[in-house]
Amino acid sequence: MEHAHEHEHHPPITLYYKVFGALIILTGITIAVAFQDFGVLNNIVALGIAGIKTTLVVLFFMHVKYESKLTKLFAAAGFTWLAILLAFTLQDTETRRHNPGPQGWATLPKDIVHPAPAASAAHQNEHAAPTGEHAAPAGAHTTPTETPPAPSSTH
Repeated sequence: MEHAHEHEHHPPITLYYKVFGALIILTGITIAVAFQDFGVLNNIVALGIAGIKTTLVVLFFMHVKYESKLTKLFAAAGFTWLAILLAFTLQDTETRRHNPGPQGWATLPKDIVHPAPAASAAHQNEHAAPTGEHAAPAGAHTTPTETPPAPSSTH
């Protein structure tokens, strides 16, 4: 009885070093690309480089290149399914309105003070209600010449 793995192809060790070198170079390119702004192509460029690195790993380090057609078919089906999932995910995330979120601490509405215009500030001071226990109720209009009525005592 023959061994089933006798026809197996073993690549030379130098090929593994070449693939490793290519992966290191592609990793350097990935780092360089991360600091560039390609606009809407940022994700596409990053995923393209990652796809090339993944293909190298699957073909050479996982030996799919030297396997049967059925193994290659299943590997291709896995990549196809991954491409479908990534396409739908990117379609969803890239078509949303991007909201960067709050910048620092958000102020509470009670903390927001709106400055009064300079011309009307003096006008408001002329018609300000007196302070103290005899202050006019909110919304009542009094002039500075008016005085509140004196309390009456009936002793």
